[in-house]
Amino acid sequence: MGMTVTKIRFDILDGKPSSFEAQFNPTDYSRTKAAQIAEIGVPGIDSPILQFVRGQNERLTLDLLFDSTDQGGLGVRAVPVTTLTDKVYRLVKIRSDTHAPPKFRVSWGTGMSFVAIAEQVQQKFTLFSPAGIPLRATVSLSLREYKTLEEQLKELNLQSPDHTKSRVVVRGQTLSDVAAAEYGDPGAWRVIAAANPAVTDPRRPKPGTALVIPVLDPKGART
Repeated sequence: MGMTVTKIRFDILDGKPSSFEAQFNPTDYSRTKAAQIAEIGVPGIDSPILQFVRGQNERLTLDLLFDSTDQGGLGVRAVPVTTLTDKVYRLVKIRSDTHAPPKFRVSWGTGMSFVAIAEQVQQKFTLFSPAGIPLRATVSLSLREYKTLEEQLKELNLQSPDHTKSRVVVRGQTLSDVAAAEYGDPGAWRVIAAANPAVTDPRRPKPGTALVIPVLDPKGART
């Protein structure tokens, strides 16, 4: 008795929900997670001070193979492979109901479950009928992880807002950037501004300024 192979699946999560499976499973895929690190140059020391700014979205890249030769052959009844690849290609297209590309979950067995938006979809056609109809294609996907602010805060379970601390301003940072990094809420910049009256322009704080990061109560107010 043959073994049933689980296909990689795409479930559209917003607008009008839908789902589809790839024709063939990928032979491999890669997941990448990085952090954005800023360098603070201090004159007279051997190397710059490194400061964590924020995490970056996890990325998933994979290639999918599609072939339509078994549907119409190579002759006059040849079926374009685009009839199979269009669903994948639409992952990067703006939808009329949401005015944005869709958010979706890509899953495969028990090893992959990834909520994402498509950053890039590239089709490479590798086989054609005598009439020039594309019959085989490799579709390369570059996907970026999608998580709401609430989901991220719940996963991280950050404890830093419970303790007053300081943070050095990096060139190009605004108080909104600092509030987003410290509290997960860029709108909390007013709390930081109130604790640092010497900062007169919240959009252009002087690089190297040591900011006081006050404690927040559960409602987001300064304690």
